[in-house]
Amino acid sequence: MPAEPGPGAPPDPKEIEELLLGGKLRHTRVDVVQRAGVTREFSSRVWRAFGYPSMPDAEVAYTDDDVAALYRIRRLMDDGVLDEDGVIRLVRAFGQTMTRLAEWQVNLLSGTPGADSQETPDPEAARTIQKIAEKHMGEFEPLVVHAWRRQLAAAGTRAIAASATREAGSAAARPRIAVGFADMVSFTQMSRDLEELELARLVERFEETASDIVASCGGRLVKTLGDEVLFCADSPAVGGEIALSIASAIKDETEVPDVRVGVAHGPVLPLMGDLFGTTVNLAARLTSLARPGSVVIDEELAGRLEGEPGFAITRLVRRPVRGLGIIQPYVLRRAGAGTAPPAPSEPGSAEAT
Repeated sequence: MPAEPGPGAPPDPKEIEELLLGGKLRHTRVDVVQRAGVTREFSSRVWRAFGYPSMPDAEVAYTDDDVAALYRIRRLMDDGVLDEDGVIRLVRAFGQTMTRLAEWQVNLLSGTPGADSQETPDPEAARTIQKIAEKHMGEFEPLVVHAWRRQLAAAGTRAIAASATREAGSAAARPRIAVGFADMVSFTQMSRDLEELELARLVERFEETASDIVASCGGRLVKTLGDEVLFCADSPAVGGEIALSIASAIKDETEVPDVRVGVAHGPVLPLMGDLFGTTVNLAARLTSLARPGSVVIDEELAGRLEGEPGFAITRLVRRPVRGLGIIQPYVLRRAGAGTAPPAPSEPGSAEAT
């Protein structure tokens, strides 16, 4: 266990690094390559994909776990599970996901939610991280694995269901799902008016509200973009419910401005945990047509929700949108919620018929 620092002295960064890594820094890059049985070039590709900085060959900067990680990666290729490019894509996915998770955890545990971990660390925050790591690292690590296994099980189940559905049609058919964006209104203006910490808390509150709704309804939060979230759902009804629930919940939030929500239904290309394709682009365009606090959907989703209990749909004027030509938008609201909100009044915007 690291020695206790003197009064007022910040903890030794190397001791904290080794504590968080779970082992001593004992190997150079040359050592790791030789022990793992990989080439120097391959190790460089892996470290870059993970997001690790390049280290001089002679610097002692690696642990036994680094050697074991490279060895396991090599075994995946030796056993034919993945080729080299596949391994690099997998590693990059882990690296990008864990980078954000680690930054989030450090800010949370150090009690500085708006701090930049790249700045000079606060000695008190560093000591807090050290104490938590010494006493509770054994509890945190299994939670990460648990969350990963849960999400892996959910993703695997979705993939199996999609494969079974495609058996009746084209094997190359892409899954057809509901895809939606929720976008905070006037975020650019707020980013100029609010202090950085206030803005960070606002974004966190927005993402927390949206992610809770998506999960409770049975959808999936694909990604967050600060003032915007991207979600999806296998069921059209679930996609509509998520959209209406987010718009309603955010409207009731005194700390978060209203959102515009756009949802489209159609084929998508899932790739590296993200979604791509015309359906995603259409959902983004529909978001820009919505008034604050309202939901605008595309023609396919409107057709699939027609007759579904709890939804009311109002057709808007067809209009051109950049890159997609003429589209037919609809306003989605809850049945019995009253007249649909009028469309935006800006030039070229859609108007209710």
